[in-house]
Amino acid sequence: MGLRRQGLALGWTAVREAVPGLLLAVGLAALARLLAQALAAGVGGLPKFPLSPVMCAVVLGMLWRNSLGVPGWATRGLQWTMHRLLRVGIALVGLRLTLAGATTIALTALPVAACCLTVALLSGLTIARALAVPRRLGVLLAIGTAVCGCTAVVAVSPVIHARHAETAFAVTCVVLFGCIAMLCYPWVAGHFLGASPVHAGIFLGTAIHDTSQVIGAALIYSQQAAAPAALAAASVAKLLRNLSIAILLPLAAWWVRRAEAADSEVAERPAAGGSPPALVPFFVLAFIGFIVLRTCGDALFGATAAWWQAVVNTGYTASDLFLTCGMTAVGLSVAFTDMWRIGWRPLAAGLVVATLVGSCSLLLTWGMVHFLT
Repeated sequence: MGLRRQGLALGWTAVREAVPGLLLAVGLAALARLLAQALAAGVGGLPKFPLSPVMCAVVLGMLWRNSLGVPGWATRGLQWTMHRLLRVGIALVGLRLTLAGATTIALTALPVAACCLTVALLSGLTIARALAVPRRLGVLLAIGTAVCGCTAVVAVSPVIHARHAETAFAVTCVVLFGCIAMLCYPWVAGHFLGASPVHAGIFLGTAIHDTSQVIGAALIYSQQAAAPAALAAASVAKLLRNLSIAILLPLAAWWVRRAEAADSEVAERPAAGGSPPALVPFFVLAFIGFIVLRTCGDALFGATAAWWQAVVNTGYTASDLFLTCGMTAVGLSVAFTDMWRIGWRPLAAGLVVATLVGSCSLLLTWGMVHFLT
């Protein structure tokens, strides 16, 4: 009984500590939605300027963080919103797909994802060597850009015995260039791939680093173009990249250790202790589970059954709400001053690799739209 009471007390303390930051994210998300509606309506006689609520939420979060700062009382809640609530929203995106639809998108996205993965790995290692970036930092930049951003960096760091500073630099590069892509690539997709929301989603899912950034960009595009299919396509394309970490993790460890054995390089200190994170995050498995649930529900109850559609629509609404709040927290996590601490060489390497991957993805998806459809 005593252990149970202690567990309940700890749980209540965690909730109480998370609520203030969650409320800050919810408040900014609501403000962003109102701002987007005002811009779309041309309030105050201003020209109408349709802008995605998620775009407004991310920008508001960045401006808040880099002007007013984030108070200490909000930190835990914002972390919970960014890492827990956002992932629940990503998993619920699976309700927008059936197994047949997801398979079709996956088959279309697979060659693009494979090519972008190859470009990221080869160019990342080559450019890092050319710019004299430390070997382990080059591996982290390459895999972070190729696979799933910060998650891949954190997963690979202990395996290759990366230093703490190298891990921090790689994460900062992934966040910086991924956020720039998140805000810019939806407009690129609209210009070059506007005729096909599915291919626009595949481009966003294969060109942007972190899962949260991909979902943010896809939400921006979906809201701007009124094309929800892009969000589902981007999620499936990103899922393919996430799964590749199971293959790349042991390969990275083998390559780095082999190179270190050749030149007798010894790491100063592992980036993290204990066991590395799970290769396949739980929210990815939940995403697949919701696809299966949608497929079974449509088959058993009929895609037009009123109560089943009400359940699915509730999932849509919850997903959009959680994603918007989560992306607000992502914006609140971006500090512009972090980029100056890295130095120009890792920044240059990260920028070139990110640009090459984005260009590769855009070229391939544009070619599919114009020559294969």
